[in-house]
Amino acid sequence: MTIFKEKLEEENITVAEAKEVLADIEAERAAAEDRDLRYELARAIEHVNRFATLEGEESRELVEELLELEYVDERAAIKIADLLPDDRTELRSVFAHERYSLDGDQLDGILNVLAKYV
Repeated sequence: MTIFKEKLEEENITVAEAKEVLADIEAERAAAEDRDLRYELARAIEHVNRFATLEGEESRELVEELLELEYVDERAAIKIADLLPDDRTELRSVFAHERYSLDGDQLDGILNVLAKYV
């Protein structure tokens, strides 16, 4: 017998999208009689409120636009949308774990897309 819940579905979302989801949960809990927020939920809400800079729809648009570039995968696009790097050095850190590195033109292409949202 296991005490863990089964994972039914997994979806990668940006911090801004998580903020919207958690805001809905927070409002739902505030309407309840016991009004109890577990420690983990309260910390997650605090985190997204501090670090989400874009709106949920705006961050999803940024991710979709980054995915149109052939050298950016979904995980990297979400990380870029969360971090909103300012220059090539910060952007390179997103791709540091990959087995390849992007050249200057590719990094500039990503930064040009980011410039529309920052």
